[in-house]
Amino acid sequence: MTKKAELLDDAGINRALTRIAHEIIERNEGIDEVILVGIKTRGAYLAKRLALKINAIEKKEIRAGELDISLYRDDLSLKTENGEALVKQVDITDDVTNQKIVLVDDVLYTGRTVRAAMDAVMDIGRPSQIQLAVLVDRGHRELPIRADFVGKNIPTASHERIVVHLIEVDNEEQVAIYE
Repeated sequence: MTKKAELLDDAGINRALTRIAHEIIERNEGIDEVILVGIKTRGAYLAKRLALKINAIEKKEIRAGELDISLYRDDLSLKTENGEALVKQVDITDDVTNQKIVLVDDVLYTGRTVRAAMDAVMDIGRPSQIQLAVLVDRGHRELPIRADFVGKNIPTASHERIVVHLIEVDNEEQVAIYE
């Protein structure tokens, strides 16, 4: 794969997350009924960053958690050596019932990851609403899912790939498109 272009640098990522943080607060009229839930791996780090920004703006803590949706994916087959389903971590300590859940992910593509995340959340409670925040929306949906909060819309060809690099995971900070 060849890098075609850098779409966001660290400053661009930071600006996008700051805007998303303000939009989450505004849309929900505060954060009292909001829980941020990051989809592992990069979505979890983005949710932590959003929580810090929201905490600074609102001067109070927003509830946050993370989940690994691998078990819920319909297009992945993860099994242990014994052939059993591989159960992944759900780290949401707050009761999600009647709360507004904001799922956070790095790239929205087909919608299958988001559908799996919604299934995982619904297995632990019944939120009043599920919203979606993504750093990048690249199009090509296979399911009727759209993001409520988008850092950057980047229309792509199906053969192209968007890669988000975060300092916590990749030791660099950028969003790039590859062919």
